[in-house]
Amino acid sequence: MTDLGKQRVLTGVKPTEAPHIGNYIGAIRPAIELAAQAEDSYLFIADYHALNIIRNAEELKEYTYLIAASWLALGLDAEKTAFYRQSDIPEIFEITTILSAVTPKGLMNRAHAYKAAIDKNKEAGRKGADLDYGINMGLYTYPILMAADILAPRGTLVPVGRDQIQHVEMTRDIAGSFNHLFGDILTLPDFYVQESTGLLPGLDGQKMSKSYGNHIPVFMDSKKRRKLIMKIVTDSKLPEEPKNPDENTIYQLYCHFATETERAEMRSGFEKGGMGYGDAKQLLFEAVERDLEEPSKIYNDLLADKKRIDTLLEKGAEKARETAAATLKDMRHAIGLR
Repeated sequence: MTDLGKQRVLTGVKPTEAPHIGNYIGAIRPAIELAAQAEDSYLFIADYHALNIIRNAEELKEYTYLIAASWLALGLDAEKTAFYRQSDIPEIFEITTILSAVTPKGLMNRAHAYKAAIDKNKEAGRKGADLDYGINMGLYTYPILMAADILAPRGTLVPVGRDQIQHVEMTRDIAGSFNHLFGDILTLPDFYVQESTGLLPGLDGQKMSKSYGNHIPVFMDSKKRRKLIMKIVTDSKLPEEPKNPDENTIYQLYCHFATETERAEMRSGFEKGGMGYGDAKQLLFEAVERDLEEPSKIYNDLLADKKRIDTLLEKGAEKARETAAATLKDMRHAIGLR
């Protein structure tokens, strides 16, 4: 069992799209809860990582504000957590350069994102040198910059999904290479997988994803949210027919927003018969609306006052730079630079 009271938790989030409730339940809410329990916590907006995807300056700027407002509205305590833009910490990029000199190329070849891009090119019939079609060095060296993100503030615990464990393992490998050559300078982080949440189903029952077009945005007009929820795909069973709640998208989503008593009532209604899908969808809408009503107000207020967001991010960057500067100083000294 991890002793969170002795951990420095570090989380990064790319500003590439508005969060949906699958992101909220599966990543944002658990990360905020983890940060609240930890001795120390850092959360950065990975705007340089987003540059591999977003090539429009205004879009990158807007998404950065949108993501910052989302996390703050959903409960991130900026007084406890150092909340900052990656781009506001120049030490990270010098650390990246140093780490690049001790990182084997073969390690980068094994990165999931790079291999996925190669596989996509293979499926398109490309061969030889064309296998690197569309792949930039930002994507290829992504794990090194991520390692610097984690190592600069000396993060000890990084919450990840199972598909992201490799990022932390690579960070440990890179830090281990540096420490082997220059002494025990860098802190090797551990990963923390949130097991209990699982994947949230979307409107069609598949994994909720913006790319599938089956998602429910966290922040949206109430009437539009209800309209989306009413589109959840169900079978043709009548209200009086028994239904399996564990195979029901409505119930699976409801469990993350309803009280224990409310969950028990819906389960009983499905199992015994008498709970129609229309009524269940209305209950889901009301539970989601109740949970997100206050965060939505905070979110809209923040986006209407972006200077307030800037102030909070700048304050977080001051703390993050202190730690990153100390780490860089130790690294420069170890490799022989002054």
